[in-house]
Amino acid sequence: MDDLVFFRRTPEGFEPTPIAAGLWSPDTIHGVAASGLLAKAMEEELGDDALIPARYHVDLFRPARMVSTRVRVTTVRSGSRLALLDAELVQGSPDGQEVVCSRAAATFLRPTDATAGAVWGSHDRGTPPPLEFAPETDEPHVPWFRSKKGWSQTFSDHQNAGRHATWQTALPTVAGERMTPFQAVASIADATSMVTHWGAGGIEYINTDISLALARLPQGVQVGLRTLDHVSADGVAVGTAEVFDRAGTIGTATVTALANTRRTVDLSHEGVDPTTRA
Repeated sequence: MDDLVFFRRTPEGFEPTPIAAGLWSPDTIHGVAASGLLAKAMEEELGDDALIPARYHVDLFRPARMVSTRVRVTTVRSGSRLALLDAELVQGSPDGQEVVCSRAAATFLRPTDATAGAVWGSHDRGTPPPLEFAPETDEPHVPWFRSKKGWSQTFSDHQNAGRHATWQTALPTVAGERMTPFQAVASIADATSMVTHWGAGGIEYINTDISLALARLPQGVQVGLRTLDHVSADGVAVGTAEVFDRAGTIGTATVTALANTRRTVDLSHEGVDPTTRA
């Protein structure tokens, strides 16, 4: 499984592996890999396991190429109960200049005692596929999806206008380095666009950002997403998903996206696996 990682650490930064290549173009790094790397760099810079990421936002404003990549992290505020960090994904350009391809901002909070007062919350919650189909594991696997059809790993089953959900085990961000729950949920959150914007015609929107709000971290590196809403007008779409693990709902993820019908991702063909671009 050593080849199922997004990056390898080098003296110059991080070298993307072939599996980091995006669905929209094989020459660019997809958002799952980019977001996981940004989250990893922030986590390492913070160095405080007592603070948990409660808000995480990524702007994907320039395609990151399949070349050596660095992450530059800035601590905006560091306190006993709160920390704010910014990060930038940086690459060199053909003319020798540094280019920022995406940026992230995160708020880390220190958990405290729970409140006693009752507050309304939805009782309609997402649930993973049964354990007999999808056992607990840290080993990467083809994602599970559910839509108008039940849970399966056959992508062609789910090219329909039903409500989509997915259950995934995160691929490691960097070879030989531990995958953390924050890196897992930050990377899988990019699939919000896939579940919320996947319809009968394929995936016809490309997301420009990822916004993740968490009440707690997932219990491990397995994370689910279930569509809560999809709103679109004049080629601009907003998709919102519930984020959950086997213990329950942990937060929400939102993506904004632009119509990209000239490069629609068609997953209707039997045997297509976008996790390997095959």
